[in-house]
Amino acid sequence: MKNLSRLCFALLLLWSFNANAQDENNPWAIGIGVNAVDVYPTGEDAPLGGMFDEYFNVGDHWNILPSVSTISVSRYLGAGFVLGVRGSINQIDKYGDASVDDLSYYAADAIAKFSFGSLFNSAWFDPFLGVGGGYTWLDNDGFGTGNGTLGFNIWFSDNVGISLQSTYKHAFDDDYPKHFQHSAGLVLKFGGKDTDGDGIYDKDDACPEVPGLPEFNGCPDSDGDGIEDAKDDCPNEAGPAEFNGCPDSDGDGVPDKDDDCPTVAGLKELNGCPDADGDGVADKDDDCPNEAGPAENKGCPWPDSDGDGVLDKDDECPDVAGTVANNGCPEVTEEVQKQLNAYAKTVLFDLNKASIKAESEAALRDIVDILNEYEYAKFTVEGHTDSSGRDEYNLGLSEARALSVKDWLVNHGVDEFRLSAKGYGETRPIDTNSTREGRANNRRVEINLVKE
Repeated sequence: MKNLSRLCFALLLLWSFNANAQDENNPWAIGIGVNAVDVYPTGEDAPLGGMFDEYFNVGDHWNILPSVSTISVSRYLGAGFVLGVRGSINQIDKYGDASVDDLSYYAADAIAKFSFGSLFNSAWFDPFLGVGGGYTWLDNDGFGTGNGTLGFNIWFSDNVGISLQSTYKHAFDDDYPKHFQHSAGLVLKFGGKDTDGDGIYDKDDACPEVPGLPEFNGCPDSDGDGIEDAKDDCPNEAGPAEFNGCPDSDGDGVPDKDDDCPTVAGLKELNGCPDADGDGVADKDDDCPNEAGPAENKGCPWPDSDGDGVLDKDDECPDVAGTVANNGCPEVTEEVQKQLNAYAKTVLFDLNKASIKAESEAALRDIVDILNEYEYAKFTVEGHTDSSGRDEYNLGLSEARALSVKDWLVNHGVDEFRLSAKGYGETRPIDTNSTREGRANNRRVEINLVKE
């Protein structure tokens, strides 16, 4: 019972170290194995041998229990240093060259080790040196020791390896034996820092500051749509992978973040907005959403106010029916042109003057009515004479009479910018100047359409 209590004490010491000294920034390792105790090659008096004599004489000097007899816990401190504790149990029946009755052996030791693995740039071979101390019970007596250790670990993976080591234990009390303790066993590394508390150690956590999921290497999926936040264009709104995690509320194939009309199904080419009349203008921008029309008229059809087949936007006379050939304005026909000049022919002037006789007023008013009927057309008032008199005089007189008629028409309601005046003198006769009748026909005023 006493020996069992000592073993429990050693194991309690190990557990206490783990519970109170854990460093969350560094991984832990636990080892189990077998140990061998050898009191022969320590340089003591007979029946012991000199220092390192028969160091490897396993059969004659090593005391080995055929079961797991060692357990250890350690943690990595950084810069190659490891701090650990070990508990061990054995049965001593070889005391140097002498045989003894089975003596129970219990030990609890602490060790500070320095690893040389980084110096070799080796990931699998890890030699180390250690110093420490402990307390050993040999049967019913206990004594303290100072320890020096040499050994190495061989790692098969990031977490599993084997450890071989040899420790010289120097008893501080000469009544107790100095001895070597060798051990070999399996080592399992575990533990580490988990800053965000998501169960994934920082060394394996792609997002160590934010709680996350194992399937995303510790990164979060805030909206639970199966797409980690770092790759989710809408991390706070659940959405399918085809839209990088963004929702499509109206199901039109345009994610809400890009949809100008997210609650109404629409067309991709219109950023998710509908186009009821199919005119290419989204309903939200269409002043006539149920009637097709061009975008330049806000989705409404162009009007044709006068019904002449020429849209108002192209119609130079939008309020008066015209012809397509004349840009929507009424055309001055040959008959109209003849009627104008029939009236113009009756306009009379005082002898050798540009003043219009009063009896011509009725004809001039008829001319005004015709011109205003074609309010978008332009006309020229032309003055002509016969060949009587000097050319210069005739030219001046014709220009003055043409201008006089123009002024009368403007003063009675014709837009000035629609009229021009020009005199041709005797240069454009329409009859012979050899007869009285012919000369009378050549003395005239004409009003002609200006064709652009």
